[in-house]
Amino acid sequence: MKVVYFGTPQFAVPSLVRLLKAPDFEVIAVVTQPDKRRGRGSKVTPSPVKTVATEAGIPVLQPQKIKKDTDTLEFLSKSQADAFVVVAYGQILSQEILDMPRLGSINGHGSILPTYRGAAPIQWSLYHGETETGVTTMLMDAGMDTGPMLLEETIPIGLLDNAWTIADTLSKLTAELLLSTLHKLDGQAIRPIPQTEGYATYAPLIQKNDYMIDWQRPALDIHNQIRGFYPNCVTQLRQQPLKISATVPLFDSVWPHLPQDYQPLQQAYSQLEPASPGKIAAIWKNHGPVVATGAGYLLLYQLQPAGKKSQSGWAFANGSRLEPGESLGPS
Repeated sequence: MKVVYFGTPQFAVPSLVRLLKAPDFEVIAVVTQPDKRRGRGSKVTPSPVKTVATEAGIPVLQPQKIKKDTDTLEFLSKSQADAFVVVAYGQILSQEILDMPRLGSINGHGSILPTYRGAAPIQWSLYHGETETGVTTMLMDAGMDTGPMLLEETIPIGLLDNAWTIADTLSKLTAELLLSTLHKLDGQAIRPIPQTEGYATYAPLIQKNDYMIDWQRPALDIHNQIRGFYPNCVTQLRQQPLKISATVPLFDSVWPHLPQDYQPLQQAYSQLEPASPGKIAAIWKNHGPVVATGAGYLLLYQLQPAGKKSQSGWAFANGSRLEPGESLGPS
């Protein structure tokens, strides 16, 4: 089966690798976003998908705007591809492009559609405290993740999972589900199912303000924000920005849901004194600062001060000589 693969970030790499290894598929070209400046040095860097394709000797197309790039459109129309496979490509494909292959254009999306359509489904599902997510393959149309569904598979979300751990799991699941989808479509063993619009929810691009922590919110809500938008959520300490990348929510009903390693902390939790939101209520040895919120407390497990590397909460508390009673957030 001849395939053109569309994808850009690391999430899309396992699906490309799986197609390249499958003996009954031929990836005839890869379409990815143009190289861009990445990292602290702002060095022009290819996308993760381009890197894999180049190493495999696969032709790579990088149109700035695919719907207007005549060379790319001509190549795709003449490719005689059986399917276009799309995973986190990053540009909207026109209906003209989607209709070019024999089997159509197949997308692997990191949610259980029709929930969390859009650019950041994993992040927003964690933000909203979902306990499961998954992958849906669909036959693409010109809308934003609105095409008829083909196959889906779900996974549980653990309380301490974050966007990176879930993305890693879902990227591998997507790779397997796409191959199964393509085989079944080719064998006419699958029937596309229209999405139910009434159940649709959306996962838009994350904005800068989404990273700001409001300590007036409940502990679980802040925890879900931090793990959903990992590793970029930020507060202030001593008038300097402080990134918080991993937390443990602490409130009466959460203990049965925490790993066994945290159960001994329940006694220390019971001895915490009430504090206003954002106040450091305690510093637990070998663990880190415990901060009061609008409801419950948060153990700050992993942090990154401005200009420094990420470190454990305990190392940060020691290194900065943090004291109970200090406040996080705008002064």
